[in-house]
Amino acid sequence: MALDVREAVRAETPARPRRQVTTAFVVSRIAVLAVTAAILLYAVPPLVATGSWVALGLLCAAGAAVAGLYLTRRYIPAKYLVPGTVFLIAFQAFPVVYTVTTAFTNFGDGHRGDKAAAITAIETGSVRQAPGSPEYAMTVALRGDELVFLLVDPATKQVRLGTADGLSPLAGAQVGVTGKVLQAPGLTVLKAPEAAARGQAIAALAVPTGDGVIKANGLSRAVEGKAALVYDAGCDCVRGDGGTWRADEGQGYFVNTKGEHLAQGWQVTVGFDNFTRVLTNPTISGYFVGVLGWNLVFALVSALGTFALGMGVALALHHPRMRGTRFYRIALILPYAMPSFAMLLVWRDMFNRDFGLINQLLGANIDWMGEPTTARLGVILVNLWLGFPYMFLVTTGALQAIPRELTEAAAIDGATPWRAFRGVTLPLLLVALTPLLISSFAFNFNNYNAIALTSEGGPFPADSPQVGATDLLITYTFRLAFGAGGAQYGFAAAISVFIFAIVALISAVAFRRTRKQEEVYA
Repeated sequence: MALDVREAVRAETPARPRRQVTTAFVVSRIAVLAVTAAILLYAVPPLVATGSWVALGLLCAAGAAVAGLYLTRRYIPAKYLVPGTVFLIAFQAFPVVYTVTTAFTNFGDGHRGDKAAAITAIETGSVRQAPGSPEYAMTVALRGDELVFLLVDPATKQVRLGTADGLSPLAGAQVGVTGKVLQAPGLTVLKAPEAAARGQAIAALAVPTGDGVIKANGLSRAVEGKAALVYDAGCDCVRGDGGTWRADEGQGYFVNTKGEHLAQGWQVTVGFDNFTRVLTNPTISGYFVGVLGWNLVFALVSALGTFALGMGVALALHHPRMRGTRFYRIALILPYAMPSFAMLLVWRDMFNRDFGLINQLLGANIDWMGEPTTARLGVILVNLWLGFPYMFLVTTGALQAIPRELTEAAAIDGATPWRAFRGVTLPLLLVALTPLLISSFAFNFNNYNAIALTSEGGPFPADSPQVGATDLLITYTFRLAFGAGGAQYGFAAAISVFIFAIVALISAVAFRRTRKQEEVYA
């Protein structure tokens, strides 16, 4: 009886449709598995070589989770959320966290590695050829990925292998008549152009010996010398003929009693020193307010000006009596379709005082980029020309979404075209486009290319070659952090945090007002 009931229920229950395995299903799974396998093949060997077992375990677990997720038909929402979350972390969260953490360090030229690397660089960089020391004929080679020296002893003519661990005999090497090693078992001899491309690595390699180290002298010779500066672990200092330099963990330098430090240092955490430097250093803070004021003007005029121009053109082409709108729209988006960096360079030449097209058309002799007022006007005009086609496109789309019945009703009520635009069309446009205006402001606030490729931040006053009349905070930061003093990544990151805070504050206030506006016109 129970069996008959189950068979009756099964007969009445509609059969679940069988899912078909489509080509898109197979291709997507293959693509996911291929990408996952490629990442594992690329990342696993270095992690194994360095003994990073925790990172290796996390990577393998993530790979297994991704493979399991996309090989099953279940968890459909996760298939879309996981890639987005991964990209969000990789391209948004991680750069922000890394920038903030870097701002609290002295990371930059002279502070790129740890203390051990700094000591090695100091000792090897101070090597001087000892009197009477031999000079070796040197050939550069590779042992796998490791750079090595093949050294021919001038006295015995024997070939020895020089590595960072020391010297060792090398049998079976073939030496040419010039003393250059032509072949060596298990090694890849580099040709002159290949060795020249590795010049920095060759200069950095030091082969330790009993009395000193062997360093390259060019690409074909090596000499044995002694380090003028030697690290003493007992006092945690560097000793040499010039005195003693003790380790200062706060600065990441070896410092002597006079406060002078060696050129090579190491990376340490400096707390809020970079932020304090921005506010207290007169060279920086003295011009910060002025640059910030011009930066706000540039961003606001660019965002509002491109919106006004784009909206005006969109309204003109949106009129029902307008003819040839397709042709006009194609012509108007050409500035947006062209590569912006190329257009900026073209505009820079057009503003040239001697042979620029603008002066030739006007019959004038204006030094556009040589005076602060004209230079600022010039970069704003260029930015408006490049930016208004985008606003024209988005405004056109927003206008088409506004029902014509609303403006017709306003006209029936006796409203003039201007009052209908101000009371109906513009508020509805602002509700839709205010987020884009905020993003345009944020983009132009950090529009490095618009300044660097046209005015280069100039003109520069004679008393302040570090800050120009058209400098934005981003270009000013770049010049301070990566100018003649070398790269200062920690300091640049600190100023980037300030810029982020300013833009975030302004954007937050603008979005709050946008929400109130949406509530009014909802």
